Amino acid sequence: MRTSMKRTCLLTMVLAASGTTLSVSAQGAGQLTVPAEQQQVRRLTVDDAVRLAAENNLGIQIARYDPQIEDLNVAQARASYVPSFTSTVQSSSRTQPNANFLAGAITANDDTFANSTGLAASLPWGGTYDIGLDSSRFQSNNFSSTFNPSLRSSFSLRVTQPLFRNFKIDGIRQQLQVSQKNREIADVQLRESLTALSRNVRNAYWSLAYQIASLAVARQSLELAQASLRNTRSRIEIGTTPPIDEIADQAEVAQRQEAVIVAEAQIATSEDTLRALIYNPSSPDFWSIRIQPDTLPTFAPVVVNLDAAIARALARRTDLEQVRKSLEINDVNLRFQRNQTMPDVTAVFDYGLAGIGGTRIERGVGTLGPGTGEPIGFSERSFTAVLGDVFKNNFPTWTASVNISYPIGRSQQEAALARTRLQRTQSQAQLRNQQLQVETEVRQRARQAETNQQRVQSTRVSRELQERRLEAEQRKLAAGTSTNFLVFQAQRDLAVARNNELRAILDYNQSLVDLETVQEVPVR
Repeated sequence: MRTSMKRTCLLTMVLAASGTTLSVSAQGAGQLTVPAEQQQVRRLTVDDAVRLAAENNLGIQIARYDPQIEDLNVAQARASYVPSFTSTVQSSSRTQPNANFLAGAITANDDTFANSTGLAASLPWGGTYDIGLDSSRFQSNNFSSTFNPSLRSSFSLRVTQPLFRNFKIDGIRQQLQVSQKNREIADVQLRESLTALSRNVRNAYWSLAYQIASLAVARQSLELAQASLRNTRSRIEIGTTPPIDEIADQAEVAQRQEAVIVAEAQIATSEDTLRALIYNPSSPDFWSIRIQPDTLPTFAPVVVNLDAAIARALARRTDLEQVRKSLEINDVNLRFQRNQTMPDVTAVFDYGLAGIGGTRIERGVGTLGPGTGEPIGFSERSFTAVLGDVFKNNFPTWTASVNISYPIGRSQQEAALARTRLQRTQSQAQLRNQQLQVETEVRQRARQAETNQQRVQSTRVSRELQERRLEAEQRKLAAGTSTNFLVFQAQRDLAVARNNELRAILDYNQSLVDLETVQEVPVR
C-alpha cells in the first residue's frame, strides 16, 4: 500500500505541469484523464490496443491467409482419391474399296455409333481401379456380318494393387501427410505472429505512456525555471540581485522550452508507431485520431520462477514447435523413401463382360458350309438383351497377373533414403541447438527483468533525494546562502532523476512483457 501511494504521488506531481490529471482506480492503477480541451482523442487500455491490433494489423491479416492456403493444399492432396468420371460419344462412317471377296460388295460402307463411360480413382492403400462400360451400334454392307446392324456392350474392371513398394505409403499419402503437417506449421506461425504483435503493441503502448509522462516532467521543469525567473526579476526590482542574473534565468527557460518541444515530437513519433500497429490504414481518421493511453506503466515487483519459465518455453516456443513439425515431415519422407527401396511387386486383376445383339441374319447352307449361304430369315435381339448378357455375367473374361521389378545394384531410392536419414539427423541437431538458444534467451530476459526491478528501486531513491536537495537549495536561496545556478542545477538533476525513474519503470514493464513473450515466441 505504501508503495502504491508513493507511485501515485509521484505520477500526480509529474503530470501536474502538463494539465493532465490523475485518477486512481480501486486497484490503485494510475489513470490518465484527458484534458477537456482535447476532444479528438481516443482513450485506450493496453488490452484494447492489443484487441484492435489483432483486428486491423495488416501483418496479421496477411498471416491469416497462410492456414487457408494450407487447407487448400490439403484438399488438393485429398483430391487424388476423388474418382474421375469419363464419357465419350463417338460417331463415324467409313467408305472404302472392298478387298475381301467374302464381303459381297465392291464398296465397303461401315457406320458406327459408340458410347464409352468410365470411372477411375486411386485407392487409399496405394492401388488403383478403373471401371468402364462401353456400348456401340455398328452397321455395314459386309455380307459376312452375323448381326447387321449389330449392338454391342461390354463391362471392364481393372484393379492394380502394390504388394510391397507403395503399399504402406505412396506418393499421394506422403504428399497428404506433408500437407497436413504444413497446415499445423501455419497455425503455429499464425500464433507466433499474434504473440509477437501483442508484445510490440504493449511495448509501443507503454512507450507512448512514458513519453506523455516525460513531457509532463519537461513542462514541470520549465515551470520551475519560469518561477525562478519571476523570483529573480522580483529581487532585481527591490535591488537585492544584480540585473545580470536575469540572463542566466532566461537561458535556462529557453533550454527547458526546447526540452518540451523535443518531448512533444517524441510523443507524436510514439503515437505513430502505435497507430501503425493497431489501426486500419484505410480508415479516414487514421492519421487524425489521437491516442491517449488509459493507464501509466506501474511498478509491481514480480518474483520470476526461472525453472518454470524455461520449462514452459521448451514446451510452447513456436520456433521449437516448427522444428518438431519439420522432424515429423522428415519422418514421413523417411518412411516413404524406405518403402521405395522395396521390390516393386504389383498384382493386377482384369475382369470383363460382353454381350452382342441387333438384327441377326439367318443364313442357309453355302459353299463353305452351314450358315454361309444366302439369307433365309432375320431375328431381332434388343439392346436390353445385350445388357442382360453383360449384367448376368454370361460371357466373362478375367486375367490375374503379378508384375515384379527390382533394380540390380544401388538404386536411386537407396540414395534418396540415405540423404533423408542425414537430413533427419541434421534436424535433430538443429532442435537441440534451438533448445539451448531458447533456454539462454529465457535466462537473459529473466535477468533483465530482475535488473530493471533493481533499477526502479535505485532510481526511486535517487529521485527522492533530488527532491530533498532541490527543497534545500530553494531554502538556501531564499536565505541568501545559495545561487540561481545551484538551484537550476538541482532542478535539472531532479528532472533527470524523474525521467530515469519513469524510464526504469517502463523498461521493467517491457522486460516483463518480453519475459512472457520469450516463453512463446522468439523475441527480436
